[in-house]
Amino acid sequence: MRIPPFNPYITLIIGVLAVATSAILVKLADNVPAAIIANYRLLFAFFIISPIVLTKYIHEFGNINRKGWLFSILAGIFLAIHYLFWFKSLDHTFVANSIVFIMLQPIFTFVATWLFSKDRFSSGIVISIVITLFGSIIIGWGDFQISHAALFGDFLAILGAIAMTFYLLSGQQPQKKLSLLTYTFIVYGVSSIVLILYNVMVQNPLIGYSPEYWSIFLALAILPTFFGHILFYWSLKWLGPSTVSMATVFIPITATILAFFILGEQITWSQLLGGTIIIFGLFLFILSTSRKSNVTISKKENK
Repeated sequence: MRIPPFNPYITLIIGVLAVATSAILVKLADNVPAAIIANYRLLFAFFIISPIVLTKYIHEFGNINRKGWLFSILAGIFLAIHYLFWFKSLDHTFVANSIVFIMLQPIFTFVATWLFSKDRFSSGIVISIVITLFGSIIIGWGDFQISHAALFGDFLAILGAIAMTFYLLSGQQPQKKLSLLTYTFIVYGVSSIVLILYNVMVQNPLIGYSPEYWSIFLALAILPTFFGHILFYWSLKWLGPSTVSMATVFIPITATILAFFILGEQITWSQLLGGTIIIFGLFLFILSTSRKSNVTISKKENK
C-alpha cells in the first residue's frame, strides 16, 4: 500500500482554507464590477495553465469531436454565468449567505440528474433537501427583515449555484476524453471570452485598476482556483470522494469566520440558525448520496 507524501487530511484543511478565501478577496475588491473580477480570475488562470497545456497536452485537442467542443463551450458559458451571479451576489449580501447558497449546488445537480434518470429518492435524500430548504427560508426571511438588497443577493447566489449545476452537467461528456488541465484550459478560455464580451457590452472598464486590485485578481486565480482545487483533487486520490465532499461543507464556516475577522461582517441570528440547518442538511445529503452510490455499486458487483 502506497503511503502519501503528505498528510492528506492536513492537505484537505489547507484546500478548504484556500477556497474559502474566494469570497473574501471579491469583497476586498469592492469598487470593481463583479464581472471584471470574474473575468480576470478566469483569464489569469487561463494564462497560468497555457504553457503546460500547449506543450504537454496539445495532442489531446485531436481527441475532441464536434459534440465534445459543443459541450465544452456550453460549460464555459455556464461557468462564466456562475461567477457573474456569485460575485454580483457579494455586492448585496453577506459572505456567509452567499457561500451557503452556492454550496446548495450538489442538491441542484442531484435533482437535475434525477429529472433525466428518474431514479428513486431515498428517504435520507428527501429529508436532507427539506432541511436545506428550511434553512434557506430562515436566512431569506432574516435578510428580508434587514433589507431587500440582501435578499436579492441571496437570490443571485442561488442562480450562481444553478449555473454551476449546468456547468458540471455540460462538462461530463468532454471530460471523458480529456485531462483535467486540457478541459480546464478550454473552459476557462471560453468563460474569459464570454466575460470580456459582456464587460464590453455593459461598458465596464477593462483597465485602469490600482495595483492592489490587480494583485487581488491574481490571488483569486492562484489561491482558490488552483491551490484550493488542486489540493482537493489530490486529496481525492487518498481519501475518496465522500471524505472530500464532507470537507467542502466546512467552506462556508471557514469563509464566515474569515469575513468576521477580515471584513468585520457580523453574524445575524438568521445566518447562524439557517446556515447551521443548511450545513446539517448538506451533511445528511452527502451521507445519503454516498450510501446510495455504494448500494448501487454492490448490486452491480453481485449481478
